[in-house]
Parts: sequence; structure tokens; C-alpha cells
Amino acid sequence: MPQYKVVELREGLMGSKMSGAKLEKVLNEHGAQGWTLRAITAVEVKGRVGPGGVEGVLVTFERP
Repeated sequence: MPQYKVVELREGLMGSKMSGAKLEKVLNEHGAQGWTLRAITAVEVKGRVGPGGVEGVLVTFERP
């Protein structure tokens, strides 16, 4: 039975801007643990403070 893991990445967690290099680091770290990328979904993530949202992505991984 496969396992799934969803990682939420947003601009605030990755510095001022999401960059390909930072996303690549996350993908490589999970890949080293046996996770395979299944999907990347762009979302507007609610911030902790204030009503506004922040651009972000949900990265879904799967492993056996």
C-alpha cells in the first residue's frame, strides 16, 4: 500500500520569492528518502496574520 506526503511551500517559508533552486532542494531531499513526485499544485495559502493569501504550492509525493 503506497504512502503519500503533501508538503506546503509558500513564499514566506522559502524566502522572499519561491525559486527553482529551493524547490529543487526540497525535491532532492525527499527523493533521497524514497519519495517520488506525484504532483505540484499552485494554491493561495492563507497567511497566519491578516486576511490576505500568499502564493504557494502543494507538492505531493508517493512511495511504496
